Amino acid sequence: MQGIITLILILSPMLVGFALPASKTMVAKSNMALNYLVYLILIVIGIELGLVDDLLQKVGDIAKYLGVLIALSIGTGSLALMAFDRLSATKTTHHRTHASTPKVSLHGSLVQLVCLGLGFLMAKFLPPELLPPPKTTTVLLMLLLFLVGISLKGSGVGLKQALIDKRGLQISAIFMLCTTASGAVFALVFDDVSPYQGLALASGYGWYSLSGTIMTDAYGAVWGSVALLNDLAREVLALIFIPWVMRYSPSAAIGLGGVTSLDFTLPTILQSGGTHIMPTVISFGFITNVVSPILMVFFSSF
Repeated sequence: MQGIITLILILSPMLVGFALPASKTMVAKSNMALNYLVYLILIVIGIELGLVDDLLQKVGDIAKYLGVLIALSIGTGSLALMAFDRLSATKTTHHRTHASTPKVSLHGSLVQLVCLGLGFLMAKFLPPELLPPPKTTTVLLMLLLFLVGISLKGSGVGLKQALIDKRGLQISAIFMLCTTASGAVFALVFDDVSPYQGLALASGYGWYSLSGTIMTDAYGAVWGSVALLNDLAREVLALIFIPWVMRYSPSAAIGLGGVTSLDFTLPTILQSGGTHIMPTVISFGFITNVVSPILMVFFSSF
């Protein structure tokens, strides 16, 4: 029952934001606030990480967990979608020139890591009374999902449009099933990880600000950091490898971006795959954005 209450509490703001009438001004302000809120959430997660006892002794474990989780969560979904394209005999032709090749920029990811480090330093040097109170991450998460709902509505994406594209539905189903299932494999590798925890960690799909917050609340700052860095790694790897993967498997290239295929990695996907794949990308991005928080909250409630 507590899990259901938590799920409703977390998702209600996104549904409210999506239901509100969208205006260009509201959407623009929402997107701007969303960018700053992500930075604030990263700082708060960094603070909670800095408050962890014996963190230096746990760095090795974090690196070990992170490496395996990245390999499983990103590799499993990508390989499954490559196989799907082979079996469905997808034919694509790409006409690319040097001018149309997307420029890779990691500036945003570096800024996010700086915010995480800034929060860590604040935890070490600020007095306790100046640090955020308990449940701050939960409040920020609800505000984040509210702004995400407004942003989704303002992008012109509707439920009918998102669910009507057959290819998008197929890619979404395969991606979510295989990526989430990789969390069960992760739990088999490590004795101290429960199956539900593994499934929760693998369900972020690249939404680092959300997964970091939910996993921190559920399992502590160490696991929150593992989830955050795993999903941040997906964003960075997607930005670098989408143009190359697109030549061999459009479905895998779209899936590589996860939830970011609707925003951060969208320009790279369109530049390397062409505008004709836009309906599929919209469908995939919308579905994964809606399902990801549901799965993370559901699995982490056990």
